[in-house]
Amino acid sequence: IKRPMLTEQEKQEITDELRHAELPEAAAIEALRVVQKRRGWVSDASQRDIAVQLGMTPAELDAVATFYSFIFRKPVGRHVITLCDSMVCWSLGHDDLYKLVSEKLGIAYGGTTTDNRFTLLPASCLGACDRAPAMMVDDELYGPVDTERIDEILKKYL
Repeated sequence: IKRPMLTEQEKQEITDELRHAELPEAAAIEALRVVQKRRGWVSDASQRDIAVQLGMTPAELDAVATFYSFIFRKPVGRHVITLCDSMVCWSLGHDDLYKLVSEKLGIAYGGTTTDNRFTLLPASCLGACDRAPAMMVDDELYGPVDTERIDEILKKYL
């Protein structure tokens, strides 16, 4: 079975990231993002190829990939909705927000809608305590989000 290799463009982008890092390990997140940007997620085979290029073991790179919540290790929908469930967001309405988004999309955390449009994920912190409760759709941060704003936000991605 032939496994997918990194494309020449992905290899070049990772090499470019390496030039900006003091140590190859410092480029790990950006290298993972290079592949995710093109493929939507990072497969085990891609991760092994990235590790080789960085001079890391696959286990070392996996430790980075699984710690960083914005690296997707399985396929996700076209749009990823991330709800902050930090203590601040939780205390200011996370549960109501989660319940509403979950009901509207018909999925729980970790799920993807049947049309592959949305994946719903938790985040331990989005760094937006001043805008709690906060959520992201792809790279767009929203907050404070209340149940009235959900339809308006989701409509942008339909």
